[in-house]
Amino acid sequence: MDKGVNEEFSCGLKRGEKKQFKHNKKNYDKLSEHIGIVPLVMVSPADYNLISGGSDERRRFMDVVISQYDKEYLHALIRYNRALAQRNVMLRSINELDPEMMSLVEHMMAQEAVKVYEGRLRFVEQLIPLFRLLYKEIAGIDEAVNLSYRSSLSDYSLAEHLAASRYDDRRVGYTTKGVHKDELVMQLNGYPIKKEGSQGQNKSYLIALKLAQFDFLHRCSGETPLLLLDDIFDKLDSNRVEQIVRLVGGERFGQIFITDVNRDHTESILESINREYKLFEVVGGGVNLVKER
Repeated sequence: MDKGVNEEFSCGLKRGEKKQFKHNKKNYDKLSEHIGIVPLVMVSPADYNLISGGSDERRRFMDVVISQYDKEYLHALIRYNRALAQRNVMLRSINELDPEMMSLVEHMMAQEAVKVYEGRLRFVEQLIPLFRLLYKEIAGIDEAVNLSYRSSLSDYSLAEHLAASRYDDRRVGYTTKGVHKDELVMQLNGYPIKKEGSQGQNKSYLIALKLAQFDFLHRCSGETPLLLLDDIFDKLDSNRVEQIVRLVGGERFGQIFITDVNRDHTESILESINREYKLFEVVGGGVNLVKER
């Protein structure tokens, strides 16, 4: 970590018991206490779900990033989800709705939803310029890329939405309005990147998004996050690979972990970065140091 402090994290598992997570040999009271202690950004092939998957993938991206530096947001999100789960249980109950109890739960949801909405809105507005700049550097061309945050709270309060949809929600058995239905819209040249982007454009878009996340966390926390790059160079042309390597080899990036199934490919990438590195090879479950510079 930036401050030169040694930190120890461990996870233990015993048969028939819950996992035990510890920080410096002390159990967490709640696992949420761990979030944000070590800022981390991971770029991997699984990120493609941000483009191809449902809106829940993109909401999770926003929530994970914001929760790393904003504990109030994290706690508001936890309280909102608890109230949402409670409302859904009431909607699916065979008993008649209790208007007073339902109003109380909806009030709790609306109260926390405002904090979640405002946190996401601020995050996306601040991320956009970083993201656009990084995409241009990686792609080497000035394509129009954009992110925007879409929420029903932009027009109406959640309390109004919930009250108006209560009996419709009762019929379907779940809550249809709220920040758990928000969307992070990803566009290329004015169209959804899911339909518009090539493989190279999609990958460049996602890598730019994650590197923008890195810069954003660095600014917010004052800490340099760990950067994990897992098999990210596949399906990228040489120019884009060169730009990415140049970017992550810069001074603003700290400790970087790169994994790749092609050792020669990885070694050539490392040689092109003017930085110290250690190259390890995993064979038969063992980890061996094969080169150091």
